Amino acid sequence: MAVTSFGIERELLEGMLREAQEGKSQLPDFQRGWVWDDAHVRSLLASISLAYPIGAVMMLRAGGENVRFKQRPIEGASPPPHVRTERLILDGQQRLTSLFQSLMLGRPVTTRDERGKEILRWYYVDMRKALDPETDREEAIVSLPADRIIRTFRNEIVADYSTPEKEYEAMLFPLGKVFDPDDWRVAFEEYWNYAPESIKLWNQFNKEVIRRFALYHIPVIELSNDTPKDAVCAVFEKVNTGGVTLTVFELLTATFAADGYELRKDWDERQRKLRQHRILSGFSNTDFLQAITLLATWDRRKRALAQGSDGDRAPAIGCRRVDMLKLALNDYTAWADQVMHGLFRAEKFLYRQHLFDTKFLPYGSQLIPLCAILSVLDKDWDAQGNNDKLARWFWCGVFGELYGGTTETRFSRDLPEVIDWMRGGPEPRTVTDAVFTRDRLLSLRTRGSAAYKGIYALLLREGARDFRTGQTSDFATYFDEQVDIHHIFPQHWCRANNIAPALCDSIVNKTPLTSRTNRVIGGRAPSEYVSRVQNSAGISEEQLDAHLRTHLIDPILLRTDDFSAFFERRQTHLLQRIGAVMGKTIETIDVVEAEELVADFEVGDDTFLDEGFSEVALA
Repeated sequence: MAVTSFGIERELLEGMLREAQEGKSQLPDFQRGWVWDDAHVRSLLASISLAYPIGAVMMLRAGGENVRFKQRPIEGASPPPHVRTERLILDGQQRLTSLFQSLMLGRPVTTRDERGKEILRWYYVDMRKALDPETDREEAIVSLPADRIIRTFRNEIVADYSTPEKEYEAMLFPLGKVFDPDDWRVAFEEYWNYAPESIKLWNQFNKEVIRRFALYHIPVIELSNDTPKDAVCAVFEKVNTGGVTLTVFELLTATFAADGYELRKDWDERQRKLRQHRILSGFSNTDFLQAITLLATWDRRKRALAQGSDGDRAPAIGCRRVDMLKLALNDYTAWADQVMHGLFRAEKFLYRQHLFDTKFLPYGSQLIPLCAILSVLDKDWDAQGNNDKLARWFWCGVFGELYGGTTETRFSRDLPEVIDWMRGGPEPRTVTDAVFTRDRLLSLRTRGSAAYKGIYALLLREGARDFRTGQTSDFATYFDEQVDIHHIFPQHWCRANNIAPALCDSIVNKTPLTSRTNRVIGGRAPSEYVSRVQNSAGISEEQLDAHLRTHLIDPILLRTDDFSAFFERRQTHLLQRIGAVMGKTIETIDVVEAEELVADFEVGDDTFLDEGFSEVALA
């Protein structure tokens, strides 16, 4: 959304700093703290003393209904209570705070040295160096410790400027006096017995340094108080290119704080609870706000339609950044607990799909519409019909790889469409859009892909038993036994037998196993390690074969080291299982065709890489 109006004026530096001192100009609470170090401060003061430009400052006129932020004074300012803030500083905080503290604070500036160590500093100008055309101006800007005494690392005094008389003697002018220098000047001239040379030096210093501070103007871009919140956010990020991106959460924290609500405190408590649940521990504050916005806009649209509003004119469902920035405090408080309930139901749903850990969660972003849907379904969510449809929607999203890019539009469709589907409506677009191609299976080689993680979870869901223990994985055994995904035909064996690396590392040749079972397997041929596994487990050949079949592995092909037949048969079974959870039929591929495809991409066709192939395959 465009900024409604703004103006550009030149304002006196002194006036801007006094405005900050009085609290008429303050910072919106989303602004981060002052961080400039001693070198930056001295460089800035040198620029002002030479009347060099230091860039524009951007202000937002306060008092608008769209942008009610909690405010705070710039660091060091102590405005009177209940002062009426007139402007908020959007850009220029570091410069204005540095100038305020060094020129008007009246006490040592807390800053940092080049190693990041906190130090206290007073700022001075060496008058003689400042007037020497051969001396770099930054060398004339002097920063002194809090006691104004310079010492060696052995604590030996090198120079002492701790009294006004010592300042006069050294001809060091304190920059804290730059806007009111008369008393210092009188005492300076008196100290030097009104010597013509000292008066002449002062007059020249006053003209070439002090007056530049007194007459210094800064360009100020001022946004009107009717500027929309999303525009404030966009402008802030564009002008703060060197900083960290401002998040929606930070902006809403400042907005809600204006009404006395501590959003960060509320979120910290909710996050503490989520971190106790492993699969939910990665859910961020932005995710949480997005889920709330999705529900708030869905509810708003539903009520408008119930009141007879035309579908095209009813409020839209949305959870984009601009939608989140419009979130009102009453929306947050109305839906926050519901989203938490939805997340805990989502955890139970994901456990049923054998997803226990964020490491193997195919799409963290899919948790947003999932928890929103489960918030609305309430107690009906785990009825078998609803659960089956929810699982199909979930797996279509995973194997269709539909949540990897810009997803807000899909979220906005998922919520009403999945709920409508559960109540007898048509299939949601996530189900109808989802496509998994037979070629895609060959390109899944790393856990960076959602479909790769999906197959891993699907095998656990289908009851894959560990080769050695015979145990299926539930929440307890998954972590206790350190279950992860491992090669069936080991990499060492594949290299020795000239198996194409892409076939060896394909998900077709991988399966979930405990870490101990994988150590028993080692790099041995399958025909060798099956007997080791059998002996280690103390089970019969028939029992081990039964375990292998739960992984969609033909035991005979493993015992005869027949990689080609194993690969062809297993990829067929995997495609059938994927098709079953998606509710679709997927064409299989024979091993000869697979080898040809692998040969193509091994000589440079990067469309088969995990993160890029699906877009090409679905084009």
